[in-house]
Amino acid sequence: MARYGAQYGPDITFLGVPPCDAAEPESYADSDVVILGAPFDGGTSARPGARFGPKALREACYLAMDGSRPSLALRTDGLLDLGVRDAGDVEMYSGDAVTACAALEPVVEQIARNGAVPLILGGDHTVTWPDVTGVARALGWGRVSVIHFDAHADTGDIEFGSLIGHGQPMRRLIESGAARGDRFLQIGLRGYWPGPETLDWMAAQGMRSFEMTEIVARGLDEVLTEALTIAMDDCDAVFLSVDIDVADPGHAPGTGTPEPGGLTARQLLDAVRRICYEVPLAGMDVVEVSPPYDHSDITAMLGNRVVLEALSAMARAKRDRATGSRWDPRQPLLDARPE
Repeated sequence: MARYGAQYGPDITFLGVPPCDAAEPESYADSDVVILGAPFDGGTSARPGARFGPKALREACYLAMDGSRPSLALRTDGLLDLGVRDAGDVEMYSGDAVTACAALEPVVEQIARNGAVPLILGGDHTVTWPDVTGVARALGWGRVSVIHFDAHADTGDIEFGSLIGHGQPMRRLIESGAARGDRFLQIGLRGYWPGPETLDWMAAQGMRSFEMTEIVARGLDEVLTEALTIAMDDCDAVFLSVDIDVADPGHAPGTGTPEPGGLTARQLLDAVRRICYEVPLAGMDVVEVSPPYDHSDITAMLGNRVVLEALSAMARAKRDRATGSRWDPRQPLLDARPE
């Protein structure tokens, strides 16, 4: 049985939003988004510590924990203009990946079935396997595409003698049919893994991966346009998975497997904002924030702002759908300027 409530430190919620109980749908019946912690790092292959990510992501801000964050760019408050609640952490024992994932999946599924978007704070990338599976069980097997920001493809098969780990969730999702390979978009890949055999498997599934060199050559905006077009072709919504190591280690040092040459913090935030504004979001996770390797909360702050950008963009999209308008990022900060 899953246990709810913060497992480490004080019983806090994300920047002070109201709490709820994932086991009691009536406690979040009017919510657009339910935040859920997945404090698991038993799937890591290098530096541990991501089990402490949910707490760090909830707290990483210099402003008051008052449940309000008005966005300068979007002119909306993602914590107030959306119904956002925090269900605390699922109990996930890092010494048993099978049990940990089995505890998380039904909680994500129940949140999605009750009409809210589950927004999961990891934890290592292992948790995306139960995250997407839970959403797919609620909304339709293979009906939710995946946009995956990461330095690594995470499509390994058996690593360290196990089928479950942070290098394998994307293969498990595609093999199960929870997500379609030809609607699986990866952005930010780079470095020296995986090898040819795994790359051949990825090609056979129809996956589309945008390596950093392609992003630099074409521009991130053009890449996102292609990714979003593919993602919404014959799928109903998008699951967005953000591994913080997609950012260059200079912008996100506190992670388990840092890889030089990644996105800037600004690029990542702009990309998340655009995705969450332009397409319907079925679920989201932010993973691989490892506070023990962080410096001055750089990584935790970036992860926190990734969540805020997503919520702010979803709030603006909700407002614009209601009014029939569309946000223009080039508009001036102030509506009225002196002549």
